[in-house]
Amino acid sequence: MTDSCPIPTHFDSITYTPTPRTIPLARRHVTGLLTRWGHPDAALTAALLTSELCTNAILHGKLPGRLYRVETSLVARTLRIAVTDPKGESVPAAEPHVPAPDTTSGRGLLIVQRLASRWSVEKLTVGKTVWAELDL
Repeated sequence: MTDSCPIPTHFDSITYTPTPRTIPLARRHVTGLLTRWGHPDAALTAALLTSELCTNAILHGKLPGRLYRVETSLVARTLRIAVTDPKGESVPAAEPHVPAPDTTSGRGLLIVQRLASRWSVEKLTVGKTVWAELDL
């Protein structure tokens, strides 16, 4: 989205406990929103972005007793998926590292980088938000 922060035509926010079982719940929630908002063709890409952002929040942003939040918004033809977790000291690098071919993890932000039109991290007073935007 632009720096002027236009008001979203659609917005949704939901919190989850930081457990792996919430990843498919968040994915289904976001794909349902896109269908209701008239962009079912973007649902698959949005589902994958949601999965990767939520997985990273659970793996790298989890604190005992704290939730993570998924905000989904649509401004004009830009979809934003933003995942906020409580662990601000664990911030991903602006340029994701490329894991060795034989490793089984570490590709989440590479996937986000390739699928999203833009992505970034915002440090908060408490925690951080990792967001990805998709031009529809």
